[in-house]
Amino acid sequence: MFGFFETLVDPYAPYKQSDAPPRKLWPFLREYVQPFRAVFAVTALFSVAAAFIDVAMIWYVGRLVDLLTQSTPAAFLADHWLEMLLVAVAVLVLRPIILVGNVALLHNTILPNFGTMIRWRAHRHVLRQPVGWFESDFAGRIANRIMQTPPAAGDAVFQTFDAMAFASVTVIGAGIMLAEADPRLLLPLVVWCALYLLLVRWTIKRAGPAAMASSDARSAVTGRVVDAYSNIHSVKLFAHHDTELAYAKEAIETARDTFRKEMRIITKMDLALTLLNGVLIVWIIAWAIWLWVDGAASVGVVAAASALVLRLNSMTFWIMWAFSSLVQALGVVQEGMETIAQPIQLVDAPDAKPLEFREGLIELQNVSHHYGRGSGGLRDVSLTLRPGERLGVVGRSGAGKSTLVKLMLRFYDTEAGKILIDGQDISQVSQESLRRKIGMVQQDSSLMHRSVRDNIAYGRPDATDAQIIEAAKQAVAHDFILTLEDPQGRKGYDAHVGERGVKLSGGQRQRVALARVIMKDAPILILDEATSALDSEAEAAIQEALYGVMKGKTVIAIAHRLSTIAEMDRIIVLEDGAIVEEGSHADLLALDGLYARFWARQSGGFIGLEVEEDGL
Repeated sequence: MFGFFETLVDPYAPYKQSDAPPRKLWPFLREYVQPFRAVFAVTALFSVAAAFIDVAMIWYVGRLVDLLTQSTPAAFLADHWLEMLLVAVAVLVLRPIILVGNVALLHNTILPNFGTMIRWRAHRHVLRQPVGWFESDFAGRIANRIMQTPPAAGDAVFQTFDAMAFASVTVIGAGIMLAEADPRLLLPLVVWCALYLLLVRWTIKRAGPAAMASSDARSAVTGRVVDAYSNIHSVKLFAHHDTELAYAKEAIETARDTFRKEMRIITKMDLALTLLNGVLIVWIIAWAIWLWVDGAASVGVVAAASALVLRLNSMTFWIMWAFSSLVQALGVVQEGMETIAQPIQLVDAPDAKPLEFREGLIELQNVSHHYGRGSGGLRDVSLTLRPGERLGVVGRSGAGKSTLVKLMLRFYDTEAGKILIDGQDISQVSQESLRRKIGMVQQDSSLMHRSVRDNIAYGRPDATDAQIIEAAKQAVAHDFILTLEDPQGRKGYDAHVGERGVKLSGGQRQRVALARVIMKDAPILILDEATSALDSEAEAAIQEALYGVMKGKTVIAIAHRLSTIAEMDRIIVLEDGAIVEEGSHADLLALDGLYARFWARQSGGFIGLEVEEDGL
């Protein structure tokens, strides 16, 4: 039975992705509801049927009281045994079928799959965002919104069916039942309904924004806490334990304050509802008794009306709480939409085709990019890399080296000019096909919190163990990998490296990253301070391996340690986003310009980055 209900909807079913999801709540939810339309319709029917049965049982208690007071035991059994048998069958068979069906649809079909589908699609959408989008927010806050939005949406659906549909049928059924007994009994219910709806409106109007503010505050707490955990080495190194506590406490206190305001609304609602229900109980029961005294109502009517109003009293607290939970859940969804409903900021061209790599000719034509600030980055850079050429890039921090690499990988689109690979504008080819042709080792190589084997195979998922080991040997990593063991007892290539690879030293991390790029074997290779974290002996060994990997590839190597790029075919010097010098190592030394001064002033092979040009 469970399997049947659990597989009614496939949360991973194919769907049409949108680069710009709806930014308003109901259109946003409507897209996610589409695969569940049939299930929601059947669930609504079961919810209505369940509520109808509960009201009918209260009505039947009134009828039963009248029958018992109007008959002798023998006559009652003789006249109504079949009726009692049918009612018993309905209660023992029909009611469980409807209630179990309703519960199974809610708990086994909707809740597990609806939340899973939202989380899957939201994560898939967020992964398509460009690097710059992630650089503008806390990873913790993004993850928190991905995690808390699906259960909130599921809770909203649950409350809609479990409470809203049930409440609507109960109130309508109560009205019909009271009107049948005496139309005058409808007056208290109508007045109560009007006041109750006003209270609901008051609550929703205030609880929605309060819930959204509270959810946003919780996300901020998560962002700050995760930021501290992710940078725990810096926290410990600078002895900023108390500073981080104060930084987190500020967000935690804001979260407490917003939640306190949210709870004040709930308490006010609860107090008003208690008074309102007290009036309803006294009014209806007193009126029913008065009608009985006047001979206008039977004892059964008084009993049924009393049972019904007490049922409404207990139900209204549940319904109001369900309304509040619904509004709170929708507030959490709205807060999550600030992340998961943002349009994709860098998309493929509508007719984008895979990059056709032929030789590896790279051309930058009047490229400028300033990150929308009007300064920094690159300005009017033109450059051609011949197929198989090895280009060294030198410059102070902020000269534009990283911008050059990010534009090559199309992490950002150029603001002016274009970049061509084998004559193809990279903005017109698919991003994935472009990046498959480029291998890169960064200055700060972060690894996945997975095994060493998984990290190396990230460059080629179908690689064999022999190929993985060979790549590790080329990166001078094999020997130290064999000595690894994680806290779970996994050893060697099975050992996990921790978040971002923190369980490895900087040099070890760099060598695993090199092995990963060697495994990828892309025809274009970018080295961004690829050996910066290595000691001289390891650097010499890896430099030799790198020269072997470079053969037949078009290479861009960024370095502050000039000795690592002295053997490049050509070197360019960037200053303030422009190419100011170009040539071989010998040519640039002979030019006696900026590169020559860098070479003369470097200590241990590094550029003196802190030295201003006018002080050279």
